[in-house]
Amino acid sequence: MNADLKSLRPKLAEIGQDHVLRFADQLDEPGRAKLASQLATLELPRIAELAEQYVRNKPELRLPTKLEPVQVYPRQATEKLRKLYDDARAKGEQMLRAGQIAAFLVAGGQGTRLGYDGPKGEYPVTPIKNKPLFEVFAEQLLNQRQTYGKSVPWYIMTSDVNDAPTRAFFKKHGNFGYPADDVIFFQQGMMPAFATDGKMLLGATDSLALSPDGHGGSLRALQRSGALADMRRRGVEHLSYFQVDNPMVYCIDPLFLGLHALTGSEMSSKTVGKAGPLEKVGNFVVGDGVVQVIEYSDLPEAIAQQTNPDGSLRFNSGSIAIHALSVAFIERLNASGDLKLPWHRAEKKVPYVDETGRSIKPDKINAVKLEQFVFDAIPLAKNAMVYATDRSEEFSPVKNAEGVDSPATCRRDQIRRAARWLRFAGVEIPEQNNEPKVTLEISPLYANSPEQLRRRAPKIGVKPGAEIYLGSEGIEEN
Repeated sequence: MNADLKSLRPKLAEIGQDHVLRFADQLDEPGRAKLASQLATLELPRIAELAEQYVRNKPELRLPTKLEPVQVYPRQATEKLRKLYDDARAKGEQMLRAGQIAAFLVAGGQGTRLGYDGPKGEYPVTPIKNKPLFEVFAEQLLNQRQTYGKSVPWYIMTSDVNDAPTRAFFKKHGNFGYPADDVIFFQQGMMPAFATDGKMLLGATDSLALSPDGHGGSLRALQRSGALADMRRRGVEHLSYFQVDNPMVYCIDPLFLGLHALTGSEMSSKTVGKAGPLEKVGNFVVGDGVVQVIEYSDLPEAIAQQTNPDGSLRFNSGSIAIHALSVAFIERLNASGDLKLPWHRAEKKVPYVDETGRSIKPDKINAVKLEQFVFDAIPLAKNAMVYATDRSEEFSPVKNAEGVDSPATCRRDQIRRAARWLRFAGVEIPEQNNEPKVTLEISPLYANSPEQLRRRAPKIGVKPGAEIYLGSEGIEEN
């Protein structure tokens, strides 16, 4: 047994987890080094606490005593809010010119559910050019760089399984034209899976059964990777957080970021009206006076179904995983050395090796995984702000191979948005049954917003059945 594993054995024995070393003497040196490296990243006393609190015992879900709808800043300013919104847009643009904003992409997922063997960010999503998700985001950020004269640092969180392929993909494509010094990769943390008795499972004789620690763990990874220190060096004060599966997201939204800053919010969020009372999205609420998100699976159906006098849903603010966070807030959450977010328990089927070293693929639930959610930081933030965006403008994720939230629905929604933007710019778009009778794609390098497109004043005649691409080289029509 190597020295690292020898020093770990008494610490593991103290918390009743030394069984993970049962095969250590049979391993070759790379295998022993691999296992030692995995164990060294774990805070063993904390592992013991988590096993007791969340695995051997199942925490009881406690909803707030008093639940109220959250107050939301509207997408379009009312007369009362007009000055604030004007000031906020100016503030957001000023912060971009000063280099105080960074983009934070959570991209640890694989494209498995889409039938793609690789990082989800490589998946082609646009209607005509089939650009991958990563390229769509890169083009948005390049537009911001050109508009405000300052490159936006782009922090990309990968996972253990897709870090190397993601870096290779960016290298192969020359970072899609983005400055190499401003693309910063770092890995998400991993957590061991536990048997229901609280014992850590081995996935192989030389490896724990590991899985990502949840998107909430991204806030820990920022600290441990040195990304927060890098932000401080660059003068970054706020992060624009988004996830890899939504190509319609505004990676950088000056108005939203400006509102976040001017309201003194440490963590701000975008919301959309729910597609129905039981849509599988988190619900923004005010619980016992505190803004927070309650998962769709935790909100009682009777509450989810409540309506206002006009028949609209009482709890109608869905969470779409778009946030702005202050760097100082993330530092504060990590100040104690342990990220101050609750853990969530998920019961899963997890392959493992048994006492004899035999690989077992269970056919029923055998394990507990623990993860943290980024929205659980909202109740800990000062002046948490929620801003409404339009689902058709900014939310059409690619999650499933078919049906809802699939590549087909996402491409449809991109075409619909492009048609709206072009109409706003004065271009007539043929329709049939209220759908554009044309295939459209607008590269963010051509225009990043309907206002920017209008200023470019594209002069095109759109015929039914046409295929029109507006890109950095101009307009292509087939």
